[in-house]
Amino acid sequence: MKLVFSDDFVASLKKHSAIKDSVRKKVDMICGSPVALGEPLKGNFRGYYSCPDRRNFLIIFLYCSICRRKGDDAIVLCEDCLKCPDDTIKFIALGPHDKAYRG
Repeated sequence: MKLVFSDDFVASLKKHSAIKDSVRKKVDMICGSPVALGEPLKGNFRGYYSCPDRRNFLIIFLYCSICRRKGDDAIVLCEDCLKCPDDTIKFIALGPHDKAYRG
């Protein structure tokens, strides 16, 4: 499993360092079962998944295998899509519900 963390995700993790351990555990859980833990998003976020961490914090991620299988790669348009193997999980955003969707 290849993990990719966006700059926004890393910056948010530094900003919200109090939940660092909780996020690390949730990332490990997502790696074990990304589709079971993630809720598929719709609309402008089609292809992405969200997973809650703590009260109102969300982790927004993309699982390349499912993205390609569903044809969402034509919508998401990752710059490095062709370079990433199917087992890649890209962690895009982290933060309170409203702010996570801006990442």
